[in-house]
Amino acid sequence: MALPFLPGSSPNNRLGKERFHKSQHFDYSNGVPMLVGSEKPGIGGELLIGQKIKPKYSVYPKGEGGDLPSWVAFDKQVLCFEGYFQEVVPGAQNETYRIRKCKIYFYLEDDTIQVVEPEYKNSGIPQGTLIRRQRIPLPPPNDDQFYSIFHFNINQQMVLYSHTFTVTNCDPFTKNFLTKLGVRLNDPTTVPDDPYSNLREQIEKSMKPLRPYERHDTLKQFLDHDRKVLRFFCFWEDTETVFGDPRELILHYFLADDTVEIHEVIPPNSGRDTVPKFLRRSKLPKHTQTQIKQPGVLTNRTVLNVFASKNQGERYILDNLKTGAVHEEFYKDCDLMLGGEVNVWGRRVIISDCDNFTKDYYRFKYGIEDFTPVQYKAAPLPKPSRPMPPYNGFGSEEDSLSSCQGLLLKPPQKDLRKFMEKDRSGLNSNVLNFRAKMVTTDQVDRDRVFIISFYLCDDSISVFERPQKNSGVLGGKFLERGRVKKPGQELFKSQLSEYFAAQDLYVGATVCLNNRHFQLLNADEYTFNYMEQHAEEFPKANVGTILSKLRSVPEEKQSEIRKFLSLSDPGNTGFILYESLRGLLMGLECGLSEHEVLVLCRCFSESDKSEVDVGLMLAVAQDYLRKKHFEELPEMARVFTHHDRHKTGRLSTKETRTICKAFQLPLPENLLRGLLSKFADSDEVDYHAFLAGINWLEHPAPPVMPEDILKFDLNWRSEDSEPTVKNVNYSALLHDIFINVSNDGAPTATTSA
Repeated sequence: MALPFLPGSSPNNRLGKERFHKSQHFDYSNGVPMLVGSEKPGIGGELLIGQKIKPKYSVYPKGEGGDLPSWVAFDKQVLCFEGYFQEVVPGAQNETYRIRKCKIYFYLEDDTIQVVEPEYKNSGIPQGTLIRRQRIPLPPPNDDQFYSIFHFNINQQMVLYSHTFTVTNCDPFTKNFLTKLGVRLNDPTTVPDDPYSNLREQIEKSMKPLRPYERHDTLKQFLDHDRKVLRFFCFWEDTETVFGDPRELILHYFLADDTVEIHEVIPPNSGRDTVPKFLRRSKLPKHTQTQIKQPGVLTNRTVLNVFASKNQGERYILDNLKTGAVHEEFYKDCDLMLGGEVNVWGRRVIISDCDNFTKDYYRFKYGIEDFTPVQYKAAPLPKPSRPMPPYNGFGSEEDSLSSCQGLLLKPPQKDLRKFMEKDRSGLNSNVLNFRAKMVTTDQVDRDRVFIISFYLCDDSISVFERPQKNSGVLGGKFLERGRVKKPGQELFKSQLSEYFAAQDLYVGATVCLNNRHFQLLNADEYTFNYMEQHAEEFPKANVGTILSKLRSVPEEKQSEIRKFLSLSDPGNTGFILYESLRGLLMGLECGLSEHEVLVLCRCFSESDKSEVDVGLMLAVAQDYLRKKHFEELPEMARVFTHHDRHKTGRLSTKETRTICKAFQLPLPENLLRGLLSKFADSDEVDYHAFLAGINWLEHPAPPVMPEDILKFDLNWRSEDSEPTVKNVNYSALLHDIFINVSNDGAPTATTSA
């Protein structure tokens, strides 16, 4: 029943639509306006009445994955069909038609088709690609459409450009693909026989060649031994001729084809011309013929003349028995042995040695183990020494020496590996600092205090003098950084001078730096720790070596040592003052230096370090920043926040120190290191608390005294400070010296800390 045409009762076809455009049906073609959109849809893309849109490409079912374009989803995927077509041969007596097999390829990415015919030997017709890859239209009247995947099946005919092809079969991939698309495949069929092709096969089988060739299979030997060459070192004793001498040769035996090649080793300044080869690559016969063979004597085959007639010509047959063949023996790998002789066209060549590959080859194939080389020449004379001229005083000694080692002047090479390993890295300065005084009779110079720094990256030394009030001597740089020669060496000599090394500097040593004698009194904590951690490089800091020296003390002195220690410790606490033990050890005749005594007492003592107040350190830091008018703390806070990518409020100690150095924070090195250690927790610094503590504008600290500032003025302990070693655990020391050695002899230093 139809509804009346009343308001609200009629359906609205536009409900739910979003597209109302109209397709363009007119356009210019070669400058002529014409209708070009006969197949275009109506308003909103809807088909007109009676209109059907013909698909341009194959439509595949959508998979469960992402919607990829066809040129990506079906890239390098091709369907392969086997087929044939029948070709009429007019005007031929032996055949009326011809069956030509071919392969039809369908490319899934763009629905293109390619037809290829396999090439047959001596076919006489052009073969190969019959139809190049392209989209092929359907036969009329549907020639406005193209072949798609659904037009293919087995055991059916297809018309491609007026040629009828019969599809007989397909490969497994094509079968699986079509089956998944829902195509029901027909049963495969066979290709009909071609009468003319069968006739040609019968003729070829019945043919018997008059000159059958003998096949020598050398391909396997080539594939197994290609690029494998045996190398022998030989010599040719050419002393029988006038001005003859032994000639060194290198023989190469190629396993791929059993050929031999010989090169001559021509020594320099021998007067001989350099030739590319002594013997070109060829097979080497064992026996040299006295007379050269005539052309045609050595051939691969032998024929017999069985019939000769002037009218009917000549007839030959192949001599299968090879009755007249000339056999010639050539050298094989089994004939080449160490000490053996090789006849190289009348020249007696003796094999003296071979390389490692050749030894492994003979060891594996023939089981030979003796490869003793043949000595045919005297041992080479030692190279004469090249005496260097003495140093002339210009430039450095290394630079002058390098100018004598070659015509091209080159700068002396530096030890870059040592520089990279021992250069400053983070908080590790790799600089050994010693406090020293000048050894002199002058009362003024005797009271001067120096800091000798040894740089491990390049073995250079610098000397800095600490300024002292009312001393009358200006402090500062005393010796520029550089390598210092040891005293007592001749200036103009051929050998390089010896320079001070890190092992020459230790507490108690006296060094002469540019005719100035200095006695090393003490070292900083970093120097002691570095030398103790690298005890294999510094014998003076090796505890095992020091204990072995103490064990060499006679037994009567050992009893005196025990008696002295017991008297020095009336309370039997097991500890003794450092000065008392130092006087005892220095009095022993076992060759202990001041540095060794310090290292031994540090090992058996508990370090007593007074903790510096954090408030005092912050007050001193603010005093430094206030005097320098440093007001870049807000910029530092922004940089810290920028580097804190995880927004945790913490940065590593290395990054924090790098940022402080980038802003040129005017704080001494020891004060900055101490502040970072106070605000660090597991190598991460709370930069918010650090910046708030040194902010002298927003959080001013109380004023500090001048003596408090001097504590952080230099990276050194004051001269009148208390020693780092106070009490020494002598009981543990005696246990390691006298008891452990009697048990197992292994020194084990026990520390009371």
